[in-house]
Amino acid sequence: MIRVCAVTGTRAEYGVMHRTLDIIRKNPKLDLVLVVTGMHLSKLHGNTISEIRKDGFKIGAVVDAHIKKMDNYEMAKSVGYYLIGMAESFRKIKPDIVMLVGDRGEMLAAAIAAAHMNIPIVHISGGDISGSIDDSIRNAITQFAHVHLANTPRSANRLLKMGEQAWRIKMVGSLGLEKKFEKIVSPEKIAKDFRFDLKKPILLVVQHPVTEESKYAGLQMKNTLDAIVRLKQQTVVIYPNADAGGKDMINAIEKYRKHDFIRIIKTLPRKTFLSLMSLATVMIGNSSAGLVETPMFNLIAINVGTRQKGRERGSNVIDVGYDSKEIYNAVKKILSQRVRCKSKKFKSAYKDYNTSKKILDILLKLKIDQKLLNKHSG
Repeated sequence: MIRVCAVTGTRAEYGVMHRTLDIIRKNPKLDLVLVVTGMHLSKLHGNTISEIRKDGFKIGAVVDAHIKKMDNYEMAKSVGYYLIGMAESFRKIKPDIVMLVGDRGEMLAAAIAAAHMNIPIVHISGGDISGSIDDSIRNAITQFAHVHLANTPRSANRLLKMGEQAWRIKMVGSLGLEKKFEKIVSPEKIAKDFRFDLKKPILLVVQHPVTEESKYAGLQMKNTLDAIVRLKQQTVVIYPNADAGGKDMINAIEKYRKHDFIRIIKTLPRKTFLSLMSLATVMIGNSSAGLVETPMFNLIAINVGTRQKGRERGSNVIDVGYDSKEIYNAVKKILSQRVRCKSKKFKSAYKDYNTSKKILDILLKLKIDQKLLNKHSG
């Protein structure tokens, strides 16, 4: 039996990986063990490790980076905690494969530890482009990884240009787009839980800090929410991630709780998040979900600022700066023109290639030998 160790550090990444993790654990030839870390352990972000336990996944280790202040110094120091914790976790779990997703510090630490311990690394989403420090982290993980599971043909081509060997690169499509397998909450329950009138517009706000702009994070969040207040539409605002500047954003968000049309949520299960996306009139912020998942709901996304700079996007995305008036005008135009309609199909840069099944097949067929482990082998 092949032991696969998957590292999970955020609610968003766990959400899009859920189906993949589920089919891996159900395969009799694979033994799935999770290392849970990062935001999953944060009370401020909803202690989402409880959701993983509820889902019944086997947790082999918990790695706490002791993040409290969410500043740049703590963000840097956390990588050290992650590295030590990952090395100890892998020694305990003894995985045959380590599976990583994305571009966060905990994933980089896991890649460094696994590579030094001669454990093959399967990395999902290498070759993507986005703004901020994420690009640097993602590209660093690529250098450590032994197998690359690319989201798009462009990402696969970038991996080739980075010098990765073609046989290591597999095009699997984008996680989170297997809509037919997702459980959706009924509109009636969403309306009841969030006190919404489904006949009126619904705005969904998800905005995260940008590491290089962390000292402005609170102001950037304020500018977005000032636009929301001017719009006076029923709105869901979800807490940002735990990167540098995140605490300032949360402090800014809490000042808007007094507005009865704004619902502030720390975290949401993926099925509730997708249900909101299916009902929303527009999504606002800088989450990758605004670029990747919104097209499957015919949902327009207002992409704010620089966090997703360079990331592939569909025809439903409107880019704006951090200016409150610019954000307001963009949303107002959508609301006034009723741009979003079921009859219009937006073009997406991302596709569902039966991604989870492809990943499962790759894991089952992966030959673990010196050719795989030696990045300079033929």
